[in-house]
Amino acid sequence: MNEFASKLLRWFAAHGRHELPWQTPPGTPRNAYHVWLSEVMLQQTQVATVVPYFLRFIERFPTLQSLSAASEDEVLSAWSGLGYYSRGRNLLRAAKHLAEDFPQSAQALQTLPGIGRSTANAIAAQAFGQRIAILDGNVKRVLARQIALSSWPGSPSAQTLLWAHAENLLPDAPSAQTMADYSQAIMDLGALLCTRKPQCPRCPVSASCVSFQQGLQTQIPAPKPKRERPLKNVFWLVIENEQGEFLLERRGPSGIWGGLLSFLELDSLNGTPYDERIVLEETPHLTPIRHEFSHFSLLATPVRARLAAGLHEERWIWSQAGEGSYPAPVKKLLHEVSRT
Repeated sequence: MNEFASKLLRWFAAHGRHELPWQTPPGTPRNAYHVWLSEVMLQQTQVATVVPYFLRFIERFPTLQSLSAASEDEVLSAWSGLGYYSRGRNLLRAAKHLAEDFPQSAQALQTLPGIGRSTANAIAAQAFGQRIAILDGNVKRVLARQIALSSWPGSPSAQTLLWAHAENLLPDAPSAQTMADYSQAIMDLGALLCTRKPQCPRCPVSASCVSFQQGLQTQIPAPKPKRERPLKNVFWLVIENEQGEFLLERRGPSGIWGGLLSFLELDSLNGTPYDERIVLEETPHLTPIRHEFSHFSLLATPVRARLAAGLHEERWIWSQAGEGSYPAPVKKLLHEVSRT
């Protein structure tokens, strides 16, 4: 076994994370369904946030078969608050496609909705012990420092270099357990020591880290080139009936918050909203809610309104707080207005 892998595995045995709910005791195979679910949830989301969602999700959908039989609303309800809801929709699409079992090759796993190269490789390595490299955000940071990469790790040319280095560092002829441990170990190293503020004196592989040797570890990896994040202003219509229910609409299957329930939305208060079926009340607007997406910021101003005519849209639903699948800011506003 090469020195990097050997040192990393020894460190992992003593200091790595061994109690994550998708892991299994040493020597026992990992549950492919649990590994897949955790890897999808961990896309763009930290472990501490994922753990309670993972536990609630597998309590509700304990097997691949139970997930494949679920409705989109049930899955998005369980996903509510975790963000990046396309992950939940893709999870359900993949479950219905698989129905019974997982393919074991990374190439086949990549054909499933929502699974890219690194996620597929992580599943293949951890669930099936394949000797294959991974390259999530934590691993990119570790490897960028190891080779003192001067460019942003997300650029195409940088990714090519990092994939090649990740493959060069793999342990030689590992057992299935060793490969699962190695994949977790290199992710743990990035999450626990090789963080934005690296703890180099405790790092098991600092001797091979070019950035550490050159004193560049706090400058690498290079940040993503900044682009101005646009601000989108919208108005959310807060319409309540005598039963304390609020009028929401089911968003279309694609786009931001696809398939979730949200307040009726206007880009402007000018004109007549919804063909005179809705009348805006002249009460002060409620406190605006700001929500950050990866590519833009949303500022939603809640406005009290009422229906002036009958309900004519199939996608409109009367709902009480806690009933249905909503994005986090909608859930927050529902709880606020239901108490007033």
